[in-house]
Amino acid sequence: MSRTETVGLTRGGMLQASSCNRLMNCSESFKRDSVISNSGSAKVRGSLERKKSKSFKEGESFPSCLITEAPGSIAAVRREQVAAQLALRKLKIAHYGRSKSTLTNFNSSKVVPLIHPQPHPQRCSFLTPTSDPVYVAYHDEEWGVPVHDDKTLFELLTLSGAQVGSDWTTTLRKRHGFRKAFMEFEAEEVAKLSEKEMNATSIEYKIEMSKVRGVVENATKIIEVKKTFGSLERYLWGFVNHKPISTNYKLGHKIPVKTSKSESISKDMVRRGFRFVGPTVVHSFMQAAGLTNDHLLTCYRHMPCTLLTTNP
Repeated sequence: MSRTETVGLTRGGMLQASSCNRLMNCSESFKRDSVISNSGSAKVRGSLERKKSKSFKEGESFPSCLITEAPGSIAAVRREQVAAQLALRKLKIAHYGRSKSTLTNFNSSKVVPLIHPQPHPQRCSFLTPTSDPVYVAYHDEEWGVPVHDDKTLFELLTLSGAQVGSDWTTTLRKRHGFRKAFMEFEAEEVAKLSEKEMNATSIEYKIEMSKVRGVVENATKIIEVKKTFGSLERYLWGFVNHKPISTNYKLGHKIPVKTSKSESISKDMVRRGFRFVGPTVVHSFMQAAGLTNDHLLTCYRHMPCTLLTTNP
């Protein structure tokens, strides 16, 4: 109701003066509220339109990659992490020689000890900080390294049988004694030992007589194998197609004491008259002679020994 209409009603006697004043005040208050409300909504609508106009335009679509590839987004951070991991993996591959070009140029017949970035490289779990240095050196330099020399194969076969009922550390400490006792493992010379000489060897080098006799009998069988196959190396490596078996064990207790392959080799050797060649002894020999690489994946010697499988 306008002010003019209100004054007219008052003059006509339809409204009293006090009622007229209240009605006019209410009308003016309502107008102010309407103006404020309209101006506030206009400001909000204007700010929304401004915000929308900065980022979006009507009728325009935006690909999701603009969101996922935005700097600082979770996807961008994850993508950087993956890229860093791939780069690190390429460096490791190049370092360890797993790339094709490096394998092609790898012609060394001996293991070159890997320079480990840490002062104490991680070894197989059966080695502890209190392990004998002789045993540690054997693990680092010989265990799992392919052997193709007949004399060394004969020596390792003998040591594998000698450590039955004992342990490798004790056997390795007697290694030089075994070499002197059995003429540096020349099979032809060992096979000539008489009963009297075997007794003397047993007493002098403190080796059980049964084991001394077993070594001599094995020497005679090695001579027979050489006549048939040309060498002990060809006979033994023929069981694995002249290529070492590379295993991928992550835990020490997963390494078996014998396998189906060691059982088949043992069975054939027993048939030919060899002694001290049970499946467990044969598997231990296979590990020592590098016919199988049982270094754990976490051991720093696993990869160097695996690379030697390409160099028979």
